[in-house]
Amino acid sequence: MGAVVAGGFYSSEKIANAFAYESSELDWCEDNYRYSEHVVEYFNTVSSFFFFIVSPIMLYLMHPYAKERSLGIHVVWIMMIFVGKSILFHITSFCSRVFSAYFHMTLSFVGQMLDELSILWVLAVGYAVWFPRKLFPSFIKDRSTFSRLVLLITVITTASSFVKPTANAYALNCFGLHLLYTLAVEMKCCTDQKALRLAKLSVALWVLAISCWISDRLCCSLWQRLNFCYLHGIWHILIVMAVAYGSTLIAYLDASNEIPYSLPGLQYWPCDKWAVGFPHIVLSSSPKTQKRC
Repeated sequence: MGAVVAGGFYSSEKIANAFAYESSELDWCEDNYRYSEHVVEYFNTVSSFFFFIVSPIMLYLMHPYAKERSLGIHVVWIMMIFVGKSILFHITSFCSRVFSAYFHMTLSFVGQMLDELSILWVLAVGYAVWFPRKLFPSFIKDRSTFSRLVLLITVITTASSFVKPTANAYALNCFGLHLLYTLAVEMKCCTDQKALRLAKLSVALWVLAISCWISDRLCCSLWQRLNFCYLHGIWHILIVMAVAYGSTLIAYLDASNEIPYSLPGLQYWPCDKWAVGFPHIVLSSSPKTQKRC
C-alpha cells in the first residue's frame, strides 16, 4: 500500500510517477517515439552508447600512467560509462553512459537525476584527483584535505540539485568555464607542441559540443522546421571526444607536475602520425619503485 506520510515524504504512487515515462520537465528537440514506441528519444539514446566504445579504449591506453600515478584514476573512466555526458575530463565510468541512455529512453525524472548526478560525481572525482596543487585554496595543504572538501561540496550540491532540477544541466555546463580557466593557467608555462595542439583540439571540440547543446535547447523550432533535430545526439559524440582529449591533456600536465621522473610524453593511438586518434600518455623513465634513486 502507498499511504502518504505526513511531513513531505512521497507516497509510493508519487515515487512510481518519478520513474514514469516523460515525468521529467526536460524534453530535448528530437521527436518523441519517432522510431520506437518504447524509446522516447531514439537517436539521443543510441548516441549515448558511444561512451561504451571510447571508455574501454581510454582505460587501456591510460593504464601505464594510472599504474605509475594512482590506479584510482581509472575510477573516472569507469564512472564515465555511466554518465554518458561529461565535461572536459578523462575521468571515466560505466554508470554514466547507462544513466544517460536510460534518461533519453524514458525522459523520466529519475533518469534525469541519475544522469546529471553521475556527471557531477565524475567531475568531483576528476577535481579530487587532478586539480593542480598550486591552485589549491591557501587554507588547504594537501590533496586528501582538498578531496574531503570536494566531497562535502558535492554532497551539498547533490542535495540542492533536487530544488530546481531544470537548472542542473546549465549549472553542470558552467563547470566547463572553470575547467577552461584552469587549463589556461596550466598551459601558460607549457612549451610542448603536442600538448599545445591537444589543448587547441580539446577546446575546439568542447566549443562545438556546447554549441550543439545550446542550439538544441534554445533553437529547437528552427531545427524542427529544417527537420534536423539531432544536435543533442551529436553533442553526446562530440563531448566524449572532448573528454578523451581534455582529460588526457590534464593527466599529462598532472604527470609533469607529480611524477616528472617518469618523463611523460603524448602519443596518439592507433598511429601517432595520424592527424586524429585517441591521445594517451607514454612514460619513458624508470618505474615508481625507482623514483627516489
